[in-house]
Amino acid sequence: MTPRAPGPVRQTWGMVLRNGSAVSGLALLASVLAMTLIVPAFYPADPFDIVWRPLAPPGEAPALPLGSDFLGRDVLAGIVHGGRATLAVGASAAAICVIIGIAVGAAAGFYGGLVDGGLMRIAEFFQVLPALLFAMTLVSLFGPDFVTIATAIGVVSWPPIARLTRAEFLRIRELDYVRASRAVGASDRRLIWRVILPNALPPLIVAATLTVGAAILFEAGLAFLGLGDPNAMSWGLMIGANRDFALEAWWTVTLPGLAIFLTVLGVSLVGDGLTDALDPKRHDR
Repeated sequence: MTPRAPGPVRQTWGMVLRNGSAVSGLALLASVLAMTLIVPAFYPADPFDIVWRPLAPPGEAPALPLGSDFLGRDVLAGIVHGGRATLAVGASAAAICVIIGIAVGAAAGFYGGLVDGGLMRIAEFFQVLPALLFAMTLVSLFGPDFVTIATAIGVVSWPPIARLTRAEFLRIRELDYVRASRAVGASDRRLIWRVILPNALPPLIVAATLTVGAAILFEAGLAFLGLGDPNAMSWGLMIGANRDFALEAWWTVTLPGLAIFLTVLGVSLVGDGLTDALDPKRHDR
């Protein structure tokens, strides 16, 4: 009996696992997720509690292995518990960005003509705006809470996803199987969401993965400028709150910055691995 060929999901997953960079990225992300989702259960300290003298270096107190910040708060508690807010904002902002980008790009690429021209002019308007300045304006107007920050990042970040989606739709809509579906009476809605989009997903998945890392950096930048949610501890908030003491108390900004760096590095490595795994030219070799 001839063994069944592996499905596309198993084939893609196998190629990802054979990619050294992707495996390293997955290991980094698994470590970060374990630190933010599992470790807090064993280290339930409140990151906002003042527990020691300000700017105590790592190791000075047995209960504070990573020292304290400028208010005397536990740096380790901030890193362990702050990762949840950072990752949640990054994932939420990336989801908003992908939803807007795919909706705009799909409509532009599928319908073309005036629809394409109008939507691409809107995308160009958002693309030429200073993204950080626009996000700062939105957060300043509506308040620095979790929802506003994630929405602001998503709203200023969608044009590249829209352009990529448009390019894929322009390419795929002229293929024979799309023409055949149209010929048998498939509706525009079915053509967009059931016929074209599934075949346009590989590059969009890679772009969405990398968008998560960009959103995490964006959130850290806003928090560094004092526009983070003051009621939710995050790595960016830790860096922003302690930026004036970076030279005399390096651990207060270096350690949360290292957490951001490792997370974004893991996301980027996974994105590179997905690029290789989802590249049809590599599958044909």
